[in-house]
Amino acid sequence: VIIFVFPRKWKTSSSFFQHIFLGVCWLLGSNLSRTMDRLPGERETWANRAEFILSSVGYAVGIGNVWRFPYVCFSDGGGAFLIPYLTMMCLCAIPLVFMEFTVGQYTKSGPVEALINICPLMKGVGVAMVMLSFIVASYNNTVLTWVLYYLFHSFTAPLPWQLCNATWNIPENCSSFMENTTTHLQSATKQFFDHRLLEITEGIETVGHLRWELVGILLLIWAILFFCVFKGIKSIGKVVYFTALFPYVVLLALLFNNLRLPGALDGILFFLTPKWNKLGEIHVWIDATAQIFYSIGVGFGCLLSMASHNKLNNNILRDAMIVTLANSATSIFAGFVMFSGIGYMAHVHHLQVEQLAVGGPGLAFVVYPEIFSTMPVSQLWAFLFFLMLMCLGLDSQFALVEVMGTFIMDSFGPKILLMLNYKELVTLLLCFLTFLLGLPCITQGGVYIFQLLDYSVGITLMFTSLFEVVALSWIFGVWRLSIMVKRILGKPPNLFFKACWLVVSPLLIVAMLVTAMVQHSPLLYGKTYRYPAWAEGVAWIITFLSVGWIPLGAMHELLGRKGTFLAVRFVCECTLSHDMDGWMDGWMGRYMTVFLSPGVEAEGIGDSQDHPGGGL
Repeated sequence: VIIFVFPRKWKTSSSFFQHIFLGVCWLLGSNLSRTMDRLPGERETWANRAEFILSSVGYAVGIGNVWRFPYVCFSDGGGAFLIPYLTMMCLCAIPLVFMEFTVGQYTKSGPVEALINICPLMKGVGVAMVMLSFIVASYNNTVLTWVLYYLFHSFTAPLPWQLCNATWNIPENCSSFMENTTTHLQSATKQFFDHRLLEITEGIETVGHLRWELVGILLLIWAILFFCVFKGIKSIGKVVYFTALFPYVVLLALLFNNLRLPGALDGILFFLTPKWNKLGEIHVWIDATAQIFYSIGVGFGCLLSMASHNKLNNNILRDAMIVTLANSATSIFAGFVMFSGIGYMAHVHHLQVEQLAVGGPGLAFVVYPEIFSTMPVSQLWAFLFFLMLMCLGLDSQFALVEVMGTFIMDSFGPKILLMLNYKELVTLLLCFLTFLLGLPCITQGGVYIFQLLDYSVGITLMFTSLFEVVALSWIFGVWRLSIMVKRILGKPPNLFFKACWLVVSPLLIVAMLVTAMVQHSPLLYGKTYRYPAWAEGVAWIITFLSVGWIPLGAMHELLGRKGTFLAVRFVCECTLSHDMDGWMDGWMGRYMTVFLSPGVEAEGIGDSQDHPGGGL
């Protein structure tokens, strides 16, 4: 431009300011050239199939498989619970994972761009998914902070949660025996969790100050996460070889160790003994649906985003089966490990297994630390256990950070790279922002904030998943999804998947949502503290921060187009920028051209130069 456009006298003049101007132009041009060289011409793909499967399995298999499923299983019928659980796995989990893999792999986009491309009317669903992942990523590392805190304290002898003579204990209310339903005393492990780790306050009304040692641990976890994800799928694909496989080594070692302990088989039998009368209770089937639904992780956009880095001809049906079966098998296997240890502790303290069985954080941070304190080489087993939990939590965080990064790069990539030059800086800023938003959860009253956020996310996930299925199965259409599958696999999905996408999966999600509303009760922490009404109001506001994007996106799309409402709605529902041969015959394209009112934006509808037969 300088050589051919500028006047001759500018190119030959020795004016100082003109030289400065030319130098700035050269610097800007060279910087732009380097930046454009980094802009991806094609989307990055996984180095091999194993990396994609391990990343997906690592995301699906999380800490909840270890601390939630065993308790839900034994309380809802033991071995009999496996019947509704496996049934819901087939009717809900596999079809929804298959659907997200299909959309992600075909569109080569994250959830926002994918929904904009195939169903603009419901583009807000993609934004809601990313917003939900952002909220979860900001508070989910609180659990990993607790895990790493316990891991660091696993090197001391004796273990710090064994005795009642520490400064944080309340001696008159402390017992060196395990907490159970037959006594009002707290165990030493429970007091370590409440008064040493959390320094818990009376309620959410009293947040207290930051726990500065936990702030340092949280910062360390985000630093680990950054160095694992800063290169995107290239770095994630290498890290998951350890983080996704190591937990199985620890679970297997724990099971072999527990089986040689007295009472272990009693715990396993208690876990598996079927209570057939439970199968007639509706809430058991709802619990089975909720367990597999929350465990597999649909509705966050993570599976869709990871599949977008596959090659087009990757066998997504096979991968969906592998990921779902691995998730369920891990949950059942973890049940054997957890209840073999609980059976051993029941034998040691001469108690019944049901008196010790708990779920949630109490299993990981109260019951099992107590179990390790009675084992030989207790420090080693405690270290391995918390390292396993660390790996399980990191894998899930990888996917949440990746879906946010995918959204930013898909939507604003070129502009951001021109400003920041390097994609790694985008990831760094994202990690730092989520670190700051997670700080309230590690105050003295942070556990109350953590549970409140977790409660609101559970509600939000049901809404986002329902609208995702509605957008893809009802508005976009099962027949269009079938064409996508045929393009990828060479054959359309069978009738089972079509029925699940169209009817079964949406009805199951609605059933969970209705049940949650009908059985709604005041939110509690433990058995005694009841959240104030304003706190539950805050939870609904957090829910709206994600779900609210769905109606806003629909309104923006409808009001932003010209033409009659019916014509605009049809275009909004049925636009797809990717070529798909055979979606519409030529006569249908010509009919739509006549149908649409003048001025309606209907790009892509009707005859196409690339595909004379017509396309949508």
